[in-house]
Amino acid sequence: MRDEATREGGQTWMGSSYRSLLAAAQTAGRMSITDSTTDPGVGPPRHIHHAEDEAFVVLTGEVEFWTPAGRIRRGPGGTAFIPRGTEHTFRVTSELPSRHLVILTPAGFEGFFAAMVRSGFRIPEDMGRIAEVAARYNLEFTGPPLAAG
Repeated sequence: MRDEATREGGQTWMGSSYRSLLAAAQTAGRMSITDSTTDPGVGPPRHIHHAEDEAFVVLTGEVEFWTPAGRIRRGPGGTAFIPRGTEHTFRVTSELPSRHLVILTPAGFEGFFAAMVRSGFRIPEDMGRIAEVAARYNLEFTGPPLAAG
């Protein structure tokens, strides 16, 4: 896992890098697109976006997505759509990092990525503080990251 650093033009936090391609200011808050690269075996804790729909476009690598409806795997060119209010998570299952686009409607949540990069918080050590920041972005953590299997 990489610590906070620059990778491919993005800022890195906890094994994922984030580079804003289209931000709220450019779309009058309607949507954002973040170019993200996530290391093998890495993914966020289970969570819910209460205000945003989220779509993923997998560019490289293999990603397993989890929702209460089940698990799906997507590779290059694959997509996953997570409606707002849906508990979910994902994990990179390939041996190489996955590069994917994260499209959020409406925009604004991309600020959470920037806040995490600036903070240097660690999971699980700083989950209380991370959850406080997450609440400002209508994000609620609901469980652990997706385990291998």
